Amino acid sequence: MLISEMNWMQVEQFLAKDDRCILPAGSTEQHAYLSLCVDAILAARLAREVGARANVPVFPVIPYGLAQQWTAFPGTVTLRVETYLALIRDALDSIRRAGFRRILLINGHGGNAPAQGMLREWMMDNPDSTVKWHNWYNAPRTWQKVLETDPVGSHASWMENYPWTRLAGVSLPKGAKAQTDLNHLALMTPQKTREQLDDGNMGGRYQRPDAEMLAIWQVALDETLALLEGGWS
Repeated sequence: MLISEMNWMQVEQFLAKDDRCILPAGSTEQHAYLSLCVDAILAARLAREVGARANVPVFPVIPYGLAQQWTAFPGTVTLRVETYLALIRDALDSIRRAGFRRILLINGHGGNAPAQGMLREWMMDNPDSTVKWHNWYNAPRTWQKVLETDPVGSHASWMENYPWTRLAGVSLPKGAKAQTDLNHLALMTPQKTREQLDDGNMGGRYQRPDAEMLAIWQVALDETLALLEGGWS
């Protein structure tokens, strides 16, 4: 149930019986040999599949986020923190103004975390509304499934390599990279980060069998659907 495939009258009709919606958020940033839009692709797809199962409207994905760390890699787009917080707040204000009161925000990028802290403030200002911020990729059940599959993985590794994030004609390296020291990486400039990581994979194999990835995806789908359908009070 995509907002892009609805008109305003259909939205108004939906709101007469339900006040839930889904807003996906991602990023446009380097993911080694995978699409620059991995985070947006996965958040949008998960939102679309959950929305279809629950018959709940899904807004277009917010494709840009906070990706300062990756700006030395061509194609990366980042917003300033104040810009991103304002963007999320304005989007939520508009969605609430339309009549939605229960908003599931499916986030696909860890760097967007500052916006999560702003949500309590937004709900304080709008006590009739609730926003659930859902980092789908490391939600409890999904993360457990990831660790069961392979405990070594990180940004731009097999963990984000789904059939939908791969690029046609691009061959992936064999083997795996050593896990990056995240504490050390956090102190680096974007250029030093690129020099340290080379291709952008932060650690782990580049690819695992699609059957394993689809099993993780199914857990993520079920976990996200359960979040949409319960616990709003």
